[in-house]
Amino acid sequence: MPANFLLLLAAAIWGFGFVAQALGMEHLSPFMFNGLRFFIGALSLLPLVVWFYRQQRLVVGGKRSLAIGSLCLGAILFVAASFQQVGLLHTTAANAGFITGLYIVLVPILGLALKHKTGFNTWVGCAIAVIGLYFLSIKDNMSIGLGDGLQLIGALFWAMHILAIDHFAKKHSPLLLAQLQFIFCGVLSLLVSAVIEVTTLENVAAAWGSLAYAGIVSVGIAYTLQVVAQKNAHPAHAAIILSLEAVFAVMGGILFLGESLDNRALFGCSLMLVGMLVSQVPLRYLIKSRHQKVVS
Repeated sequence: MPANFLLLLAAAIWGFGFVAQALGMEHLSPFMFNGLRFFIGALSLLPLVVWFYRQQRLVVGGKRSLAIGSLCLGAILFVAASFQQVGLLHTTAANAGFITGLYIVLVPILGLALKHKTGFNTWVGCAIAVIGLYFLSIKDNMSIGLGDGLQLIGALFWAMHILAIDHFAKKHSPLLLAQLQFIFCGVLSLLVSAVIEVTTLENVAAAWGSLAYAGIVSVGIAYTLQVVAQKNAHPAHAAIILSLEAVFAVMGGILFLGESLDNRALFGCSLMLVGMLVSQVPLRYLIKSRHQKVVS
């Protein structure tokens, strides 16, 4: 139960993080905001990295391999975060949260290319989620809004990012990989910002609250909660709980940004959430649980 609560807290932090990202862009451009928040996030993980190092619990499978892994993860993270952040200029935090959450369905599907096994429940969940996406984002003329489209592309890269983490984390400490990828992602974001954006110190100071939440809370605290909790949580349960990030994104948008969803969008969100949950619960697990209840 404590592990599940920590995962729920992490999901809430990430969900409300969409609010911080939206508010931050009232003062900063997308790439500058991302660059600063990932650097802040990397810095916030430093005490944890030092503690694990002193406990001799940081695993490094070779400096070259670590460098390659960090660069690959940082590059994918940069693309995913860029689509998400720019997309927030053209859509709501609620839409962004739910569409981004589709990475949970996309991970096992993309895993087919890596010869990962994908259960029937994943295809059922994917179908439900796609129908939900239609009601949430597709307009009467069968077009999708720019912001929602960017979030959808971003979801694809978030899924790729998770698969890449799964690959490189087998050789290196996930915590160390996380910190290094944040640094690399921050560098790429600031380089792009220097070329196409204009930022002043006044802008940065005005966005300090959003940057602090997006960097310290969303990255430092929530990541730590996830690492600690998943040591004692069932993987399927963890995925389901973390998918509730999308629900908290909607709540945050309504409570803090004055957003609203019509009945069509709410129906779409509901279907997407059901699809995410179904994709994470193997049918044999449901059948087994039901059989156990009948027997008892």
